[in-house]
Amino acid sequence: MTHVPRLPLLAGLPLAVGAGLAIPVQGRINGALGARLNDGIAAAVVSFSTGLVLMVLISLSLPAGRAGLARIVPAVRSRAFPRVYVMAGGIGALFVFAQSFTVGLLGVALFTVATVTGQTVSGLLVDRLGIGPAGRKSVTGIRVIGCVLTIGAVAWAVSPRFAGTGASAAPDGSGPGGPAALILPLLLPVLAGFLMSFQQAMNGTATVTYGTPIAATLVNFVAGSVVLWIAWALKLAWLGAGNPLPADWWYYLGGPMGCVFIALGALLVRSLGVLVTGLGMIAGQLLGSLGLDLLLPAPGSIVAPATVLGTLLTLAAIILATLPWPRGAFRR
Repeated sequence: MTHVPRLPLLAGLPLAVGAGLAIPVQGRINGALGARLNDGIAAAVVSFSTGLVLMVLISLSLPAGRAGLARIVPAVRSRAFPRVYVMAGGIGALFVFAQSFTVGLLGVALFTVATVTGQTVSGLLVDRLGIGPAGRKSVTGIRVIGCVLTIGAVAWAVSPRFAGTGASAAPDGSGPGGPAALILPLLLPVLAGFLMSFQQAMNGTATVTYGTPIAATLVNFVAGSVVLWIAWALKLAWLGAGNPLPADWWYYLGGPMGCVFIALGALLVRSLGVLVTGLGMIAGQLLGSLGLDLLLPAPGSIVAPATVLGTLLTLAAIILATLPWPRGAFRR
């Protein structure tokens, strides 16, 4: 087994932030593709399938990829980790589907807060249970404060976009855009965000076993693609196909963006733990969204002082959550 190195915090956290930068780019692409196809499942299928093709090429081209590829089947057969871990890609499929299907209903703001809330809460839980390769990490008061502050900061950063949410609601909140209509669509990104920490823990454990995040990322895309192709086939039989695939090349970059943050996440959880890796990626997500809104604004994009200040507060909250704390202080 090839040794997967542990990275120091000062090196790992910036990489986590960098991985998070790919998430809003992927979201913008997948959301646009879903609208173009009029089919959120088809957009998720395209995203995962292009990512799978890329990971197959990388696995066959690089020596580390070929070595990791050779370890996959023996590791699963020998139960080097629970076999359910090979289905971690199904969580990624759920996230991409939620991204493609609910962003148009909820707006970017509500979607972001919902996924961040789920991911932050589960990051604490997964670290406490010791599911990931970094082992068990105590739930200290400073980590809880950092998580709560992160959720609040993200809500503040995206608050300028809330004005467009629920514009079509009836006075009693029961209209097509009202709070009552948003409850069920909100549950999907909350669940997807909650499960993302488990996905990162599973991928991190698999990475240690395979000796490379390339193999863990490949297995993710295989599992996610299978789940999504089955879902799309059922949708095709029931409702029929959506619009034809577009010719514009940039619609097919969502999968490669997914390769970036899945692979880096699988590598970093061994060093940083699931919570800090997730918080770093959340910071990158906000920075990436801010950059997109400034450089390539989409219709309805808003860059207000709250957007910038909330993003900076998120970075401060993540630094707070990673600070060393006296042993036993605020421990639960």
